[in-house]
Amino acid sequence: MRRLATAPSSQSALERGVGPGGATALDPSVPTEVWQRALIGPAEEFLSRPGKALRSMIVEAGWALGGGAVELMPERIALIIELLHAGSLIIDDVEDGSDLRRGAPALHHLIGTPLAINTGSWMYFWAVAELGHLGLPPAAELAAYRTITTTLVRCHQGQALDLATPITELAIHDVAPVVAATTRLKTGALCALAAQLGALAAGASEPVIEAVAQFGESVGIALQMLDDLGSLASPARRAKGHEDLRAQRPTWPWAWLAQADVFAWSRLVSTARLVAAGTGDADALADALIAETGTFGRAQIRAGLAGALDALVAAVGASPVTRQLASELERMEHSYG
Repeated sequence: MRRLATAPSSQSALERGVGPGGATALDPSVPTEVWQRALIGPAEEFLSRPGKALRSMIVEAGWALGGGAVELMPERIALIIELLHAGSLIIDDVEDGSDLRRGAPALHHLIGTPLAINTGSWMYFWAVAELGHLGLPPAAELAAYRTITTTLVRCHQGQALDLATPITELAIHDVAPVVAATTRLKTGALCALAAQLGALAAGASEPVIEAVAQFGESVGIALQMLDDLGSLASPARRAKGHEDLRAQRPTWPWAWLAQADVFAWSRLVSTARLVAAGTGDADALADALIAETGTFGRAQIRAGLAGALDALVAAVGASPVTRQLASELERMEHSYG
């Protein structure tokens, strides 16, 4: 299984998508410079930023495990997932009040909130429109449309939980279930879709589609754990960790702490209230959370990734694809710091 660096290049995808006959063709009566300012420029700005391409790798794994030859996989399959993810990041940054994304200012800081919201929303619909250009058999195309629609519903349910449940307002026994549900509905659902879409397009059987979807969801959950932990532990990502702490977001370190030590939980929640009010030390809170949960959290992440791979192998058998997935998951774990 080769590994996609991009899926495909943002420039070629955008040119094809908005060009004549493209999935989201633009009205040619409008001057190009107007479209550049209104839509193409904002999309280029965001899509050109480098990501980890994890979801593209999961799409490709679903395709290969579904019986497709990797060199024949349509680029549009991975593009659909990348567009959904990119659109969600743009909208999330507006809703979360984020300052940075992928090493640059969040898009709404560059072009204004209204245009950023429209750009992110347009990416959702562009992604769905690309399905009609894949040339799937009617039954597979219908299944793909239904799966994408359900996934978008679940992702927005998860985002609602993320935005509406400050950690300081949750009872200690509710923390872990809320964090788990938020992760399963957001990151887990999108990674499950990536695997499902690849397998569906390859013509996989229902048991294989179900197995790769479960694998994708489990990897997505571990990915969110990595992201939450890495934003506290990695100096390069501390700005994101501070943002989560000030917003009192329900993240995995809080879930692990709530399950481990009620006294530490009470103490650090009190500190979190001060950080949210602007009178507490966000670095000290991050350090304390890492000290209390870092070792346990990394063990949980490793167990989650190993369990996801073991379940996949049990369902579809060991192969060069599953062996490369093991290597990619190890690389992913190290990449988050």
